Amino acid sequence: MATHITGRTIAVAAVGLMVVATTAACGGSSGSSGSSGSTNGSSGATAAKVAFLMPDEGSTRYTLHDRPGFEKKLKELCPACTPLYNNADGDASKQQQQFNSAIAQGAKVIVIDPVDSAAAVTMVNAAHTQGVKVIAYDRPIPKTTVDFYVSFDNEAIGKAIATSLIKKVKSTPVPAGSGVLIVNGSPTDAAAGLIKKGIHEGVDNSGVPVLAEYDTIEWKPENAQKWVAGQISRFGKKIVGVVAANDGTAGGAIAAFKAAGVNPNPPVSGNDATVAGLQLIIAGDQYNTINKPSEIVGAAAAEVANAFLKGTKPDASTSLFGSPTKLFTPTLVTAENLKAEIIDKKINTVADLCTTTYAAACTKLGIS
Repeated sequence: MATHITGRTIAVAAVGLMVVATTAACGGSSGSSGSSGSTNGSSGATAAKVAFLMPDEGSTRYTLHDRPGFEKKLKELCPACTPLYNNADGDASKQQQQFNSAIAQGAKVIVIDPVDSAAAVTMVNAAHTQGVKVIAYDRPIPKTTVDFYVSFDNEAIGKAIATSLIKKVKSTPVPAGSGVLIVNGSPTDAAAGLIKKGIHEGVDNSGVPVLAEYDTIEWKPENAQKWVAGQISRFGKKIVGVVAANDGTAGGAIAAFKAAGVNPNPPVSGNDATVAGLQLIIAGDQYNTINKPSEIVGAAAAEVANAFLKGTKPDASTSLFGSPTKLFTPTLVTAENLKAEIIDKKINTVADLCTTTYAAACTKLGIS
């Protein structure tokens, strides 16, 4: 579900994150083989290969944040372990091949952010027949039991962005017959389903009608843009807000309004705190986003993987879909707290966000 940021810190305190359950998952690096069967003196974990299989290249987060966060922590806990990294580029069949390859290479633990949560069931079951532990990462795999699941709290994310946007919409009178659009994530992504559930928790009893709703195929911004363009033709000025599930779909929605000559566009939610999303907030085109430094989740995944390699049971304070789970609650960001949450906490720098196009808007917000 997501596209991310440079210059993040992995300190939970630095971003005000709160652990609300217990978790696992992430990371990886292209694998050179390491010695198997030796023991790492610092942690006691047997040196082994750990696969880190990410879903797509559409989001920069996996390369820039998830993978480095995992690798750094795994190296710290198990210097002799070898991470195996692969990205499926949105192709479920390709991810199946990468999963099979990881097992063939001798991976003892596989961390997977599935392209297709339903299709991943057969992979998990196959791994378990060979004694390989599977950690679901970011996106759950609801129809089977994985060994651990680690993620940000996706349902809470959906509720937060929707509640915030609805509050903004209701800050002025909502004309009769008006309402919001809901732009969800991919229908094959179980995490998108959790975000969708949270969105409805924030919208359904708000008194603001939902004019139309769409599940964005493959999370692609161009698909969101095309659908929103159609709704603009259908509803016009009756659209008073858009609850979009991430910054990519938000950007697609905003592009549709701009192409239709709607200025200013109605408030649009987002998620992932991408540079592009943050800049749209600075410009006043996007209303909110969610800051979730995925290095933190990557590090948690490495901790869980290391526990499995040592033969110990990772701590879990809750479960989701029958699997032991750890969830992190991230931070809602709007123009009002962007400087405090992003710049002051060194998630991004002024240079990252306040490029020439956005310099004047940054100054207006006191970002300099």
